[in-house]
Amino acid sequence: MPSNPVRVLLALLLATVAVLAPGLDSAAARGTSPKQADVENRLLLRKATSSSSSSSASKLSILTTSPGNGQTLAGTVVWQAAVSGPAPSRVTFAIDGVLKWSQTTAPYSYAGSGKLDTTTLANGSHSLKVTAYAGRKAGTPSSTIVVNVSNPTPTPAPAPTPSPAPVPAPAPSPTPTPTPTPAPAPAPAPTPAPAPAPAPAPTPAAASSIYWGAWIGKQLTGNQPPWDMSAATKLEEMAGKKLSILNFSAPFANCPTSGAACSYYNFPVNEMNSIRSHGSIPFFSWASQSIPSTVNEPNFQLADVIAGSYDSYIEKWATAARNWGHPFYLRFNWEMNGRWFPWSEGVNGNKSGEFVTAWRHVHDIFARVGATNVNWVWCPNIDPDNIFLDLQSQYPGDAYVDWTGLDGYNWGTNPAKPDRWRSFDQLYKATYDKIVNTIAPAKPMIVSEVGSTEYGGSKASWIADMLAKIPSSYPKIRGLLWFEQFDDGMDWPLETSASATSAFAAGIQNPAYAGNTFAALSGSTILPTG
Repeated sequence: MPSNPVRVLLALLLATVAVLAPGLDSAAARGTSPKQADVENRLLLRKATSSSSSSSASKLSILTTSPGNGQTLAGTVVWQAAVSGPAPSRVTFAIDGVLKWSQTTAPYSYAGSGKLDTTTLANGSHSLKVTAYAGRKAGTPSSTIVVNVSNPTPTPAPAPTPSPAPVPAPAPSPTPTPTPTPAPAPAPAPTPAPAPAPAPAPTPAAASSIYWGAWIGKQLTGNQPPWDMSAATKLEEMAGKKLSILNFSAPFANCPTSGAACSYYNFPVNEMNSIRSHGSIPFFSWASQSIPSTVNEPNFQLADVIAGSYDSYIEKWATAARNWGHPFYLRFNWEMNGRWFPWSEGVNGNKSGEFVTAWRHVHDIFARVGATNVNWVWCPNIDPDNIFLDLQSQYPGDAYVDWTGLDGYNWGTNPAKPDRWRSFDQLYKATYDKIVNTIAPAKPMIVSEVGSTEYGGSKASWIADMLAKIPSSYPKIRGLLWFEQFDDGMDWPLETSASATSAFAAGIQNPAYAGNTFAALSGSTILPTG
């Protein structure tokens, strides 16, 4: 028997042969030498590595290229992102978790230009997030950076010195800020004026049958029209057609949360002139509330308007409107059938029947001072699911209304407020039929706010369908205002995708939509033609 060291050596030799034998047998079975088998194994390894690299290359990734993480920003800066891998279907830009911009083609730059105006943000820390969307295999990568905004604090304008005003109230919905003026002293409740006399025969406004325009935000130029009319011009360049109407807004008052006295907003003469000289018709949205806005404003209840608490202010405003002398739309206390504004019945202490009474009270003051150039727009929200206040109970009557209106949006599946994708017909048809067949069949209608998201369907197709349907299927609609603003994370503006912009530009070329030929518009009531 061999010695122990020899036995160990023989065992190791036998084990080595056992390991190598299968590979040799396999190679021999295929007619392949061990050296050839080694080459094949290397080729297989290289192929596997190549496959892994190819898989890695197909993965979508996104990187914020500017600004840098942790950077301190001031003024206007460039915000851009770079994408590698397959082309995404869209790239979104969000500030502090709120969607602000969506883009479908490279280069991926915030607002299209890459310019982020940091003066619109509060000083301090903010998160900037870009997200790329593609198929499930490519994933949904994102890149988030944190920046510090540090802009010089502007010197505050001298506070107005208003005379006694109604008791200061809490706050309402943000609106562009005309120049505040001292608050007039509240007047005692007047004796209700008689029903308005029939208006003089109006002068038709145009040869085309549907006025079109927008309520434009500050994303195009950094400020809103009519304070910056170049924003209107920029939208017209995208649409390839001039605006025939332009919406802007203001509440009754600004009531600081500090408890300082309220200051009141004058009739906006300069802004009205800017719109008219542009060739468009002013469309002014006026609300019996204060800013900053909340749904509960105990000093701006409908009962306060009815009691005459604001009569001296309203009369001064109406007199200035009369003295301006040109026709314009006045959309007063819109979307009253909902419950999100402080002038709706059922909120803010408002009681049933008070909306109509308050409307007539304000209208009577305008009639008394002879402001017949004001065209009153009664504008509820669409109600396709029949869940809001009954419209008939909210209608002031034909003697107090010149145009009806409707506001409504396709919210789609936007994560800021997910609903479901609905066509223009699905949203508007039921409420339109109720108004034009039952409530106010003699009145023309203007769609005062409309928009669609990109989420849940094709925004371009939605726009094309709307612009084609209105002239053919909605004969009472003689005005249309697109909501051209980013609002609470919603992507309403036309420029959220090239396809949406192109669809609007193509549809608005229909000669049924009027251009801006109204710089010399005369008469009192604005009537559609055609």
